[in-house]
Amino acid sequence: MSYQAAAALQGAVYARLTGFPALAGVSVIDAMPSGPAPGSFVLIGPEVVLDQSDKSGGGAEHRFDVSVISDEAGFLTAKAIAGAVSQALVDAQLTIAGADLVSISFMRATARRLGEGATRRIDMTFRARIAL
Repeated sequence: MSYQAAAALQGAVYARLTGFPALAGVSVIDAMPSGPAPGSFVLIGPEVVLDQSDKSGGGAEHRFDVSVISDEAGFLTAKAIAGAVSQALVDAQLTIAGADLVSISFMRATARRLGEGATRRIDMTFRARIAL
């Protein structure tokens, strides 16, 4: 098992999301802003990596979160952005330096209100299988 492809996978996910036409104009970041949030944005979040090595070679399963955070009223805007994120990532052909992406799939999502209810957050978990 190796964690060596983690940064390259995050870079490939970032490139895919920032270049996806349905997400044009939506900020994609990997850390919560320290100042005012930019309205609606995509946050590349934490991950869990599991060994998937076998006799044929090294491998890893990356379970990573991508969140949509929005201060728009209701969930409609957040859900539209989350749908575009899912469309961009599921079965995407990502180029990962030093590794081969075997598959990328959607696992689950949780939608909720934050604080006093003015902010919406949708946390999605994706699974990427990497061969090293």
